[in-house]
Amino acid sequence: MRLENLHVDDIRSSLIAKQYSAVELVTAYLKRVHDVNGSLNAFLTVMADEALEQARALDSRISSGENAGPLLGTVIAVKDNILMKGVRTTAGSKILDTYKGAYDATVVDRLRSAGALFIGKTNLDEFGMGASTENSAYGATKNPWDPSRVAGGSSGGSAAAIATAMSCAALGTDTGGSIRQPASLCGVVGMRPTYGRVSRNGMIALSSSLDQIGPVTKTVGDAAAVFLAMAGRDSLDVTTVEKQLFIPQEILGDITGMRIGVPKEYFIEGMDPEVEKTVRKALKQLEKLGAKIQEVHMPLTPYSLAVYYITVVSEASSNLARYDGVRYGSKLPRSSTFREAYRRLRGDELGEEVKRRIILGTFSLSQGYFDRYYLQAQKVRARIKHEFTKVFDTVDCLVAPTSPTVAFALGEKFSDPLTMYLSDIFTTPASIADAPGISVPCGFVRGLPVGLQFMTAPFDEKTLFKVAHAYEQATDWHTRMAPLA
Repeated sequence: MRLENLHVDDIRSSLIAKQYSAVELVTAYLKRVHDVNGSLNAFLTVMADEALEQARALDSRISSGENAGPLLGTVIAVKDNILMKGVRTTAGSKILDTYKGAYDATVVDRLRSAGALFIGKTNLDEFGMGASTENSAYGATKNPWDPSRVAGGSSGGSAAAIATAMSCAALGTDTGGSIRQPASLCGVVGMRPTYGRVSRNGMIALSSSLDQIGPVTKTVGDAAAVFLAMAGRDSLDVTTVEKQLFIPQEILGDITGMRIGVPKEYFIEGMDPEVEKTVRKALKQLEKLGAKIQEVHMPLTPYSLAVYYITVVSEASSNLARYDGVRYGSKLPRSSTFREAYRRLRGDELGEEVKRRIILGTFSLSQGYFDRYYLQAQKVRARIKHEFTKVFDTVDCLVAPTSPTVAFALGEKFSDPLTMYLSDIFTTPASIADAPGISVPCGFVRGLPVGLQFMTAPFDEKTLFKVAHAYEQATDWHTRMAPLA
């Protein structure tokens, strides 16, 4: 039995039964990181000493008979834009190269209270800006199924870590698809919660009206367990709300009679025909499970990508103004004037994609253009939300491809930002509508994973997990191991 291949419930029951210790478990994961990470660049920081210290403390608590929580012994990797006290947190940027978190993010606090252990911080596109993890100042993360290809982004490090059993679970952040898209490309499960379901306190903001923290795991059940441990209102994040959650047993069982909508706008010209064929096969599997599949029409879908990018660049230009060399990260260089020092710092230590988005965002918020771009985008966003609300009057769940292609080659789209932005074309609508979404493996094309995306009405994560779990358990795609695993 390879300890690092166990799931959340297996780990908890085995530790309670003392079949092995938390120290043995963490040691197994650290060995995996040592053996594999050099080939993939999934981790930016490995917390070996801290993880073993946490494990020893957990073993002591177990020996004393203490009930240590639902995630007892779950080894978790954390995307490097989520703060952990005293741990280097770069957000994939040179400008934060020496920054250490001043406090634990709320999600870290909650997972620790649930018994989780933390093994390290994972790579990402700088400040979450990208769909391939090639924009990281610390080098690209490579795909575990083919290291000549991208892992997706921006949570590529987290997805690659799960695909190669370097951790049991991982945290990612999803603004327009940054959990779901890399999960699809790496053949794992990635879930974006409803906006407001999980606290963003302690997350380095990209787009404050879109960002969400969510789990990346090998199975739907593991994702649900991590989600339940994180979710809930937080007084430190005023966007969070108190809504009833489900219990794990409620996502089990069949989906006979469930109405599943297939938006025809998600099958577009230009997507890989083999990806479409694979997704169509998955729809037939859902029918075999008793679900009622029906085509739905969502005509505003094509506008989601434009709304998303206008919103995200505008909010990013504001959020990133705080990195000025005074309070966070790198300090202002010596110069004759403050203006020149500020220009040099941000010019030298922010990446090209970050600077591109700051410029675009500043432009769209500027006098004379705010109404034409940002305000207009918010009007269309409201209409897209309404369209989602209406469609969920007729179906319980939506299903669609997660990505229009399988993982593309490193460097293939890096010099063409517009082509790269299209990687998010199927994931941005749910983000715009504040809806939850999950990507699960549904097959392979040319030896590379394909993801199937489920979406439900806001705060209906129970249905989301139930449908995804039923599909997963009827197939074996989630059991396939990447070559480097």
